[in-house]
Amino acid sequence: MVFTASFVLAQRELIRFVRQRNRVIGALATPIVFWLLIGSGMGRSFAGPGAATGEGYLSYFFPGTILMILLFTAIFSTISVIEDRREGFLQGVLVAPVGRVAIVMGKVLGGAVLATGQAMLFLLLGWLTGVAQFSPLGLIELIGIMFITSIGLTALGLCIAWPLSSTHAFHALMNIFLMPMWILSGALFPIRDDTPRILQFVMLANPLSFALASIRNVLWAKDVGRSAHVMSMSMSVSVTLVAAIAMVLVTILVAQRRSAADAV
Repeated sequence: MVFTASFVLAQRELIRFVRQRNRVIGALATPIVFWLLIGSGMGRSFAGPGAATGEGYLSYFFPGTILMILLFTAIFSTISVIEDRREGFLQGVLVAPVGRVAIVMGKVLGGAVLATGQAMLFLLLGWLTGVAQFSPLGLIELIGIMFITSIGLTALGLCIAWPLSSTHAFHALMNIFLMPMWILSGALFPIRDDTPRILQFVMLANPLSFALASIRNVLWAKDVGRSAHVMSMSMSVSVTLVAAIAMVLVTILVAQRRSAADAV
């Protein structure tokens, strides 16, 4: 019963996404614009490993853009919880005999599939332009890493959105919390010896840093100069997986609690 309900809710997220073309454009086109503008603009002043030119920074920033796509999709998919509550759909699901765990799993699964699918389209763009090179096995690894990361990000977005009744409040929290997480993951700049200690600590404590390192390990597998500056694959994947599981469990606990928003 739980799995059936979760599957139906995940399917609903996919159908809703296809019917709302503005979400497709917003979640995919915006990161591409960021990638081109930031990658081209910052390339000449960037001094990271193996990325001294504008073209090099576009390659360096490519994994960070993938992470941005996963984050944006998580934001767009979980904000629908607030809309569902406002329209009365969520209240109808809450009183159904399926349990809140099924609701959380359905939302997380749907958001993770959407995020992974959109990131794969961007990977295809990178492969066609020669910015990203990966083997068939590497593609499978990337899909797995992106899916695990998407689960954690969607669960995080759902955890934030669940007790809220206003989309304005969600966007405010997103700007304060989610975007800084992405910026401090190493997407824009790496951790270096001259990086302030407090910033180094925050970046190393950020779960997105490990997700980004996992993606870079695959994309930079043949680039010894760059891969030498990335944490090990086993460590980065392990932390990403543990963080995703922990975030899902926290979201389930949040959803199990009755709140004033449930009655709105």
